[in-house]
Amino acid sequence: MYNFPIGAITDSFKLPFTEAVKKAAEVGATGIQTYAVSGEMSPEALSPSRRKEILDIVKSNGIQFSALCGDFGKGFIYPEKNPELIERSKRVVDLALDLETNIVTTHIGIVPENPNTDRFKIMQEACRELAEYADSVGAHFAVETGPETAETLKKFLDSLESTGVAVNLDPANLVMVTGDDPVKAVYTLKDYIVHTHAKDGIKLCDKPPEAIYGYIEDELREQSAFKEVPLGTGSVDFPRYLAALDDIGYKGFLTIEREVGENPAKDIETAVDFLKNIIKE
Repeated sequence: MYNFPIGAITDSFKLPFTEAVKKAAEVGATGIQTYAVSGEMSPEALSPSRRKEILDIVKSNGIQFSALCGDFGKGFIYPEKNPELIERSKRVVDLALDLETNIVTTHIGIVPENPNTDRFKIMQEACRELAEYADSVGAHFAVETGPETAETLKKFLDSLESTGVAVNLDPANLVMVTGDDPVKAVYTLKDYIVHTHAKDGIKLCDKPPEAIYGYIEDELREQSAFKEVPLGTGSVDFPRYLAALDDIGYKGFLTIEREVGENPAKDIETAVDFLKNIIKE
């Protein structure tokens, strides 16, 4: 099996950025992903000299950026908000390139199965503009999987006729939200996968994705639809999933995302070891 590089999301450590970078290196990661939509890591907060300082901090720890996260919230489903969100997203791509990665992950909203709906067309128009910009600078906006099935997402991406908008494959989101098979998703989306998240979870009950992601009122909002769990303890079959990534020739990062738990650093270290053991087999 290909020796996939393993990364971690710095925000998962719940530490200041410099400390999180050091911790990522300590637990065995060789890459990091960082949220870049607000605060000290947002494009508007980072001067050219500060960007260089950040890159130096990362490189001095022997790691690199696998991607930036440019998720501004509800995706691109509101036409009145899209012009501003698109411009802000482009600035995150510019920042990513300054930090020597060409991948920005994001959520675009829930893709409708029916391409004739207004929402599909609104999202399509926004993503075509994002794809055009990404293509022009040699970058990718990587859509995180989960809100819709892999098949529905592929049809949407095919309609853009570009890999400027590509895929960040999150296997846990697939099993937790739509009940989709991550292994099948790898093959369905193979032409678009540029980044992946390593996360595990369990689906607890059926809920519409629109309710899970907060687009509609949820009568069962007190009842969790899913549970994130440590790698190897949920519904993602990681040996088969990594074998599928290897089979399609994916060479990018497995970036660990840990959004819950009392000791995220320990969980991430355990996850690094878990992934390395599968890769060695």
